[in-house]
Order: sequence, then structure tokens, then C-alpha cells
Amino acid sequence: MRRVRTRGTAPELAVRRLLHAEGYRFRVHPRELPGTPDIVLPRFRTAVFVHGCFWHGHRNCSAAKRPQTNVDFWNVKIDNNIARDKRIVRALRKDGWRVIVVWECEIQRWTELPPKLRIRTT
Repeated sequence: MRRVRTRGTAPELAVRRLLHAEGYRFRVHPRELPGTPDIVLPRFRTAVFVHGCFWHGHRNCSAAKRPQTNVDFWNVKIDNNIARDKRIVRALRKDGWRVIVVWECEIQRWTELPPKLRIRTT
């Protein structure tokens, strides 16, 4: 697990490339916000989390299948991640932030920025 990166992952870089290509400017991993979001668009008060399906327990996703060995450890770990994610989203929304969660499996199908990430009101 030491080799699992938390920053600069391929899905996160893909989302950043798409946002940048659309002209959005953002900050990456600001520590002053709860949960240290992967991408923050301060102008729009929007925090974007790019979640790995396995690590964050994406429902109804084949990539989120839990291991068959050491079941107790993995159930506790993934359940704690899910609970922490909910607390972080609640704290950010309470502070007036819009929160967008992007799942790893969604990004693979994108060729352009999806509607849920289009933030500007034109």
C-alpha cells in the first residue's frame, strides 16, 4: 500500500487537463480546506474530489469489488474511507462550498468535460 499515490494520479491528471483546456484555473490540494480536495476552483467556490472506485467504495462499480482475503481489515478500511468522505463533504457544504465527486470509472469514458464539471454560467 506504500506505493499507492494520493496525489498526481492518472485520473486526477486527466480531470485537471480537461479543466485547464476549458479555461478554468484552479488550485491543487490546498491544505486549508477540510479533506484537502484534489482540485479547488476558488472563483466558483467549488471543490472537486477525484475518487478511486476501490478505495472509496463506489457503489455498483466492478472496480470497487472488495477483496476476498483479509476481509475484516478491508471492510473496516473502506467503510472508514466512506464515512470520512461524507464528513468532509458535509463540512465543505456547511462552509458554502460546492462539492463535486468524480469517480475513476467515469473518467475513462470522457472525451470532453462532462456537464457536472461545467461550472460557468454563461
